[in-house]
Amino acid sequence: MLKLWKWYQKCLQVHPVKTQIISSGFLWGLGDIGAQAITHSTLKNQSLPHSSEDKEFKINWRRVATTSMFGFAFVGPVGHYWYEYLDRFIRLRAQLQPKTLKFVTAKVAADGLIFGPVDLLIFFSYMGFASGKNIDQVKEDVKRDFLPGLVVGGGVWPIVQIVNFRFVPVRYQLLYVNLFCLLDSSFLSWLEQQGDASWKQWFTSFRTLENSKGQT
Repeated sequence: MLKLWKWYQKCLQVHPVKTQIISSGFLWGLGDIGAQAITHSTLKNQSLPHSSEDKEFKINWRRVATTSMFGFAFVGPVGHYWYEYLDRFIRLRAQLQPKTLKFVTAKVAADGLIFGPVDLLIFFSYMGFASGKNIDQVKEDVKRDFLPGLVVGGGVWPIVQIVNFRFVPVRYQLLYVNLFCLLDSSFLSWLEQQGDASWKQWFTSFRTLENSKGQT
């Protein structure tokens, strides 16, 4: 394990962007396998005996490849430059001292208000188009899944990022995030696979209520 870590450090030093891209794609694909396993287990427990869902779990490798491509094409390169730029901006432009309360708070706020929502929007849009859906269908999927993903993620990621921005060196911050993305990608993939699940209706009804209040 130590040799693997030293090899990763060497790769990160020599080829930082390539290393981030490959590790992001691998971890997001692994996360999707976890999401498929969770979805299969959930459907199996909810189904009747000898139903179509009561069968052996088989990995949908096409979906794994699609999710991995999101890690390769977006999370890896964009995440690499995002954390590098964010650190320079907060240190040099905002002139905040590293690891101070204001420094960490500013980073967490920027990450949660800018990168987080953009990441969700692109993920759900990409997964919709990659599965062959048209623009209208993708819009409906984003409306259905964006708010639940944002609310659940908003309760977890600030805590993760406080530790990240306070203790983790910048060059390892994306790796740290990707390790948690192993769980996050499982959640997002599972969320996208849930379709029009009943628990999502609460968010839909809340949004509809807010829109009706705005029109009165």
